[in-house]
Amino acid sequence: MAVERKLMRSSNKILAGVCGGIAEYFEVDPTLIRAIYAILAIFTTGFPGLLLYLILMLIMPAAPTAHNVEDVKFEDATKKEDK
Repeated sequence: MAVERKLMRSSNKILAGVCGGIAEYFEVDPTLIRAIYAILAIFTTGFPGLLLYLILMLIMPAAPTAHNVEDVKFEDATKKEDK
C-alpha cells in the first residue's frame, strides 16, 4: 500500500520552508534543493525565482507540528485544587 504524501512547507526552513517541503516530498537533502533553487534563481535574473517562491509560500500549507497553537493543551488554572 502506498503512503499518501502531501506537498507542504517544512519545519526545516530557512525562509518559509518551501525548499525544505519540496525536499521532504521527493525524499532528498534540503540543501540540494536549496542549491538548485539558488542556481536557477541566479540564471533567471532572480525575479521569476523569487515570484515562484512567493507563490509557493502562499499556496503550500504548513506541515502540522506539535508547536502549533491548536495542538497545545492548556490547563485551566481555575480547576486546579489547592491543597
